Amino acid sequence: MGQPQQETRPNQYHLHGSGISVSYYPNGTGPPTQQGPIRFTYQDAVRALTFRDDVRVVDVTDVGSIVSVTIVPTIDIGSTAFSLVVPLVVLPADSTDPIQIETKGITTVHRIFVAAIGHPQRATYTVTNLRGTASAGILPL
Repeated sequence: MGQPQQETRPNQYHLHGSGISVSYYPNGTGPPTQQGPIRFTYQDAVRALTFRDDVRVVDVTDVGSIVSVTIVPTIDIGSTAFSLVVPLVVLPADSTDPIQIETKGITTVHRIFVAAIGHPQRATYTVTNLRGTASAGILPL
């Protein structure tokens, strides 16, 4: 009987779907910039955003991790957040090859104050199917 194969977790995820592209670096060691390493990027037809510190991560036993960022901050009418569902992915320890994954992104529009008048539901959701890769390889510059 052989020894069990060593396993590792991805250090980067690159996903896209329906006009949205995201990258997530769970160890907080994404591509370096003058302001520090990138942890999350989000891009759609309107905006391209880079996040270093304002990344919220919640581990959910039956789901994986949910990684959220605020993509449209506002003070008086609400805000818009994007959440990436990160599935549990285990890679062979000696592999740097990316593997294909599928998951979901959730765009949440939060309404407050005047924007909520006539809308008893204060949050609405749009779910986006995302495909891409997870890997433990060398990080892009």
